[in-house]
Amino acid sequence: MAVIKIIELLAESDKSWEDATRNAVREASKSIRNIRSVWVKNLNAVVKDGEIVSWQLNCKLSFEKDGK
Repeated sequence: MAVIKIIELLAESDKSWEDATRNAVREASKSIRNIRSVWVKNLNAVVKDGEIVSWQLNCKLSFEKDGK
């Protein structure tokens, strides 16, 4: 029987929300194996001088826990 664990992450990008999501998965995969999915919960953009300078998001990442 598989055990799925869920963690919550915050991520950021200076390009887009999609890139911020990729950054979250890329960084998490450095220490977590068997990532199954990512669910983006909240989106936020930082504005400076009338321009978006940063895209931020809160997401949940699920992964299968090793049986070891």
